Amino acid sequence: MAELVLKTDFPDLKLAGRGKVRDIYDLGDALLIVTTDRISAFDVIMNEAIPDKGYVLTQISTFWFRQMEDIIPNHIISTDVKDFPAECQKYAAQLEGRSMLVKKAKPLPVECIVRGYISGSGWKDYKATGAICGITLPAGLVESDKLEEPIFTPSTKAELGEHDENISFDRCVELIGRELAEKIRDVTIAIYKRARDIADTKGIIIADTKFEYGIYNGELIIIDECMTPDSSRFWPKDSYKPGGAQPSFDKQFLRDYLETLDWGKTAPAPPLPEEIIRKTGEKYMEALVRLTGKGK
Repeated sequence: MAELVLKTDFPDLKLAGRGKVRDIYDLGDALLIVTTDRISAFDVIMNEAIPDKGYVLTQISTFWFRQMEDIIPNHIISTDVKDFPAECQKYAAQLEGRSMLVKKAKPLPVECIVRGYISGSGWKDYKATGAICGITLPAGLVESDKLEEPIFTPSTKAELGEHDENISFDRCVELIGRELAEKIRDVTIAIYKRARDIADTKGIIIADTKFEYGIYNGELIIIDECMTPDSSRFWPKDSYKPGGAQPSFDKQFLRDYLETLDWGKTAPAPPLPEEIIRKTGEKYMEALVRLTGKGK
């Protein structure tokens, strides 16, 4: 197991920002994205690192970005540290396996969520209204049911520490215009359908996932991450049973633990037991091995 990375500190590089998981450095005409071992739940960053998490997320994203290149271009310039600018080389040991040199795109102000199964906030919305993001669904669905067709349910992009808010497609149109809204909807569903079919052959159900897009040189590209256990619900196919929550290869395991605590889901985060940290890391690594056939 490599050294845990909760936070990077590269004095020779210009820090552009820190997200819940990623540290981003501005290299002028490109960005350096470093995926740490941080983990967040309910939009709160935990105090502990998850072993190899940054490596797993980077490798899974790279795997999926490559699979989707004929559907939409992605932001990757290189994931090989040897290709990074000279000023990055002294930090090569920390960058290896967990970083990407990427195009500097202008992000769209929406997150693009696609749901093939009814779970999470979508299940809560459906129970309350019979719809998700204004899309009316058939009556009588149970938790974790497969939907007849995947649905596009965008959300706002909240500031760090705030909660994303599900929005209707019409609101998405108001934010970015109809042509672009229709394009990201169609691309999002196309990526999901392909990934769903690939994952199915590996024994994984991708229940839902979210993407981010940006504009680079006037072209729509996919940015950030792609169908990782952080941005998706991954369920083992062999134990799938609608009617309740499913076991998972993602951070739902951590969320389920946190739900047992008397914690208000606001910072500061509660301490995590060693067993929860270890098992969470194992679930992430199993997702990588199942999808790509390669661990670490």
